[in-house]
Amino acid sequence: MDDTELLAALIGHAQFRDDYAGGGVLPEGTRHVLAEVDHSRPLRAHQQEKAVQILREWMDPLWDVPTELEAYLRREVFDRLAAADDIYHLSELGDEAIHDWGRVHDYFPEFVLIDRSAGQITLVVAADD
Repeated sequence: MDDTELLAALIGHAQFRDDYAGGGVLPEGTRHVLAEVDHSRPLRAHQQEKAVQILREWMDPLWDVPTELEAYLRREVFDRLAAADDIYHLSELGDEAIHDWGRVHDYFPEFVLIDRSAGQITLVVAADD
């Protein structure tokens, strides 16, 4: 499969429609921060260094990251970023897609990591809740 097919499969998967608000997967739901069912939301290819910078900017200015969380993020996010063959940054949805609860999150970077050697596709959603 090429990247376009992998991304379409990810976006089309029922679990992609999790609303991240405690409701779990809603197969008929429309609130998922990424769920543009018509696949019109653009993805931008990113280099690993740029993705790390975006995630560090999300983490660092707000608080000192506890050692245990830093180790977890290194293992589960940053090591996967380093191993990824392709990294896609999902673009902003804009004001037309504000969550029905309002602006619950102001900034939440989202990435899709494709690691062909491991046979993995990883969705990273960095939220401040």
